[in-house]
Amino acid sequence: MLSDTNEQLGLVSFEEALERARTAGLDLVEIAGKVEPPVCRIMDYGKYQYEESKRQREAKRKQVQQKVKEVKLHPNIDDNDLNTKTRHVIEFLAKGDKVKVLLVYRGREMAHPEIGQQVVERLLKGVGDAAIIDSSPRQLGRNYQLILAPKPQK
Repeated sequence: MLSDTNEQLGLVSFEEALERARTAGLDLVEIAGKVEPPVCRIMDYGKYQYEESKRQREAKRKQVQQKVKEVKLHPNIDDNDLNTKTRHVIEFLAKGDKVKVLLVYRGREMAHPEIGQQVVERLLKGVGDAAIIDSSPRQLGRNYQLILAPKPQK
């Protein structure tokens, strides 16, 4: 059994431990019940629960939610438009979000898929070493997609 100041009180009967907790105005809490004999602690359980919930809220606040942003391209995109899209991708990655690059083919653009792949390569070259490829580029029907993730911070 442990006291409220983490001092070991030794092997004590249940009744005596409960009596000590009552006289201190605290609760008797079982910490490890599967060991023989079970380990108990005298503590203010309500205060413990409050502090535990406070710690969990603080940990949740510090946690970063990663979102997946999407950038759509077409094979016949102009250079300035591609530069703008590249800047947007870099901004999203700087915020810690993943970016889904989606190249959409329309009509006869499917006849030359290599043009679209060159556009994606130009975008990747513009992004540089700000990102790593999370999922490899793949053709899904009329779409060519890949997912970029921000480089891990050291």
